[in-house]
Amino acid sequence: MESNLQTNPVLVRSLAASAGAEQQESGSRMHLLAGLGGALAGIFGVSVTASANEVSDGLHAPHHPWNHEGPLDSYDHGSIRRGHQVYQQVCAACHSMQYVHWRQLVGVAYTEEEAKALAFETEVEDGPNDEGEMFTRPGRLADKLPVPYANEQAARYANGGAYPPDLSLIAGARHNGQNYIFSLLTGYRAPPAGIEMREGLYYNPYFPGGAIAMPKMIVDGGAEYDDGTPASASQQAKDVTTFLAWSTNPYQDEMRVMGIKAVLLVSAMIVFASYSKRLRWSVIKSQRIVVDTVN
Repeated sequence: MESNLQTNPVLVRSLAASAGAEQQESGSRMHLLAGLGGALAGIFGVSVTASANEVSDGLHAPHHPWNHEGPLDSYDHGSIRRGHQVYQQVCAACHSMQYVHWRQLVGVAYTEEEAKALAFETEVEDGPNDEGEMFTRPGRLADKLPVPYANEQAARYANGGAYPPDLSLIAGARHNGQNYIFSLLTGYRAPPAGIEMREGLYYNPYFPGGAIAMPKMIVDGGAEYDDGTPASASQQAKDVTTFLAWSTNPYQDEMRVMGIKAVLLVSAMIVFASYSKRLRWSVIKSQRIVVDTVN
């Protein structure tokens, strides 16, 4: 055999090439298997990471096209009115809005007569009277919106230890503001496999930690609109989010109008100043100065 290999170099090269091809094919298979395993591990790792982030930090709320976001846009006052009705019928039983007064709704969501009628339906503790005692009276436009609880301890006792936050500035106090509020109100779902909710808590992936004490309150037909708009869950969430965005920044429209006026005024002043500069300096710039060095 050794003599045949030595005397036949062509056979030797053929055997070596066959062995090299087999080794290369085996290596390619190993690389393919390794790559497939890495891809599966990456997919599994990403899914585990996403699930962990969803539970601990909450999902990032997607952006929604609000019609009052643009620099030249204004609030939808019909939506603000419907949002206040959702707040009154659904949210006001637990959440306060202690920084909003009835008078602020005049010309925004209601006429003055309508706002007075709504305020008159509430009872406000006032006083003391001449005898030094507190008394209740019908509400007025100057009063704040009524609060559901006398203090924080009463609110926690009525809600199993959870404290319902005041909603006056909630759209500015939460990251991603109105997108977060809308996603939270419409994002209730069954918890994923392996996650058990404690009694009194509900799963919502947009809430940090995933467990929220507030049950799903925004449901189809949960509120009644006086303008006949169908009160679907998404419509109620959109309207109450718009109302809360307005309560956070109630002077947005006026500020934008003032800003537009300021930009127009400054632009006119710049045009006038440029023209005045060219007019006044044109005579000086067109002069020809001749230096007579002979005399």
